[in-house]
Amino acid sequence: MKGTYCLIIENKKECDLTVGKKGNFHFEKGFYVYVGSALNSLPGRIKRHLSSSKKLFWHVDYLLAAPHTRVIEVVFASNPHKVECAISSNISLKSKEIPGFGSSDCRCKSHLFYFKDSTESIKICKDSFLKNKLVPQDLSQLSLK
Repeated sequence: MKGTYCLIIENKKECDLTVGKKGNFHFEKGFYVYVGSALNSLPGRIKRHLSSSKKLFWHVDYLLAAPHTRVIEVVFASNPHKVECAISSNISLKSKEIPGFGSSDCRCKSHLFYFKDSTESIKICKDSFLKNKLVPQDLSQLSLK
């Protein structure tokens, strides 16, 4: 299954983190939305992000490895096309971008966005999927076996 996903990540503590070769990033306490895609195995990619034992590879892996962060929700849609940049563009209109995060392979300013409120972040993700004619789903609708 191919698709696009948003990880809604709670950061319980203001901090600075080194993110691979990108260097240091400052993260405020609050909620972050990371937008990604999986053009091979969407369930496998999401399962990897939810795992606590993995090699740090993607920018978001460094954020998820911090002891004070956790994924609180996943919004995704199965689709054969890469639409993560369109989703990111929509989300960026209503959030604070983290410049250069998660967007090394495209022209987007960012694929990570800050929100003070979790409910707002989830709603904006779902609205962005709908705006791109995708049906947003959550983890209850995905088998991660």
